[in-house]
Amino acid sequence: MVEISIKAEKVFEIFQHPITNSALVSVLLLLGFVTFGIFYRNKISKTSSTLNTFVRFVLNALYSLFSSILGDKTQVVFPLLGSLFIFILLSNWIGLLPGVGSILIKEGHISFPILRAPTADLNTTFALALVSVFFIQYYGFKYLGLSYLKKYINLTNPIMFFIGILEIISEISKILSFSFRLFGNIFAGEVLMVVVATLVPVLASTPFLFLEVFVGLIQALVFSMLSAVFLSAATEKHH
Repeated sequence: MVEISIKAEKVFEIFQHPITNSALVSVLLLLGFVTFGIFYRNKISKTSSTLNTFVRFVLNALYSLFSSILGDKTQVVFPLLGSLFIFILLSNWIGLLPGVGSILIKEGHISFPILRAPTADLNTTFALALVSVFFIQYYGFKYLGLSYLKKYINLTNPIMFFIGILEIISEISKILSFSFRLFGNIFAGEVLMVVVATLVPVLASTPFLFLEVFVGLIQALVFSMLSAVFLSAATEKHH
């Protein structure tokens, strides 16, 4: 039987450090991402190929989308937001490829996949949330300096002091919200695909496959757009 586990399963060890199926896919995805980026910069970007046109179209569309929120700050934060969007999108979609989630390792009476979508692992989404919230604070200090601390520490009156405490709680809740929203949607989609593929013929799962493609795109947009909104709010001067 196939076990559906919230926790990512260990595939092998490197120097007694366990490598899970989701971590393995994350590394492969990052290597492929970086390799394509280097190849695109050195080769494809200098041609007038269809691939170059498509990549430029996607990047320009993303830049325009973030620019509507961040204005003149977009050029500074676009590498972060663009990377978050593309990595999350590919992590969501890679779980829909043949072999990912279907090539199994058997241990006793339990089988588990050797490959698992990174965003179907809470560890990955939690790490992405930490990256997003960290850079929100970083750019807040970069644009506002030490005055950014007044958002959290304000001793001028008791009301502002308690508002600062609420702001700290709000920043912590962003980490939880980011990570559990992304993980919940992608993991639930994978469980749905496994259940449907098990209970009914293969063709019956096709509509759910297209649904998961759409959900993966929406979740990548939601994560990156919320990051952009919070970045914009963090870098605005408070009066």
